[in-house]
Amino acid sequence: MLLKIEELAPPPRAPAGWALWALGFRPFYLLAAVFAALSVPLWALQWSGWLGTPYLAGPLWHAHEMLFGYALAVVVGFLFTAGRNWSGQATPTGPALMALAALWLAGRVLVLTPWGVAAALVNVAFAWVAAAALWRALHAANNRRNYFFVAVLVALGLAEALMHANRLGLLVLPEALGVQIGLDLLLFVMAVMAGRVVPMFTNNGVPGAQARRVEWVERVALGTVLALLAADLLRAPALLLAPLLLLATAAHGARWALWQPWTTLRHPLVWVLHAAYLWVPLHLALRAGALAGWLPG
Repeated sequence: MLLKIEELAPPPRAPAGWALWALGFRPFYLLAAVFAALSVPLWALQWSGWLGTPYLAGPLWHAHEMLFGYALAVVVGFLFTAGRNWSGQATPTGPALMALAALWLAGRVLVLTPWGVAAALVNVAFAWVAAAALWRALHAANNRRNYFFVAVLVALGLAEALMHANRLGLLVLPEALGVQIGLDLLLFVMAVMAGRVVPMFTNNGVPGAQARRVEWVERVALGTVLALLAADLLRAPALLLAPLLLLATAAHGARWALWQPWTTLRHPLVWVLHAAYLWVPLHLALRAGALAGWLPG
């Protein structure tokens, strides 16, 4: 079966010390939540001119920080914690986890300064150091099933590097290319994990629910996201992108329907997962509508 979730190993012993630094999701989920609250007034301060002339500003700062700041923190926190369960090997804890959190925090600060090269190096380094840490745990347990998550973190670092290289004048690329590639990669992570988690939670949490995964629907849904990533990377013409987006919309819509979201309406802890995933086919449909000129890009 494609991308099974039933792959738990005995977890490593938790380190002694403050519990905040015992599991990856704890500091990174907390940092992401605090940053989400602070980012709105930070953006307002930018627009009002109170922050001077930062390296990233306005919509580009917003796009970068939502993706490579907030979202990447959540992804890394999740993967460090899940990686321990999948492999039975330790991911960064204690001082190592503190150092990674400090690296992430430095990236958030540096993009608001004029020091563009330092901001680029620190932000790209965070994604790649996190990838190396996850690889170490998975490789030690020969957990090949989840190696692709390491590749996703490396690719997110590359996408960020492209964005910074363009911003610094080292490459001449469309300004949104790195962000779009990053969004496609994040969409793939969301699609994979939703397929593992949502049907299982639905059947476990809703009496009588029969959420199911159909193999060919799973393959088409995940395959179209990867095809979309390739098309965006190669800057495919609208003639190719439009049918791909429509196929992806249909595949993810069918996937969502197979999970029987209507059975969860009396169970808020479950229906919220279905409501969240519904934004995936909606996003794909909105992109198709913008490509057709029906909606503003």
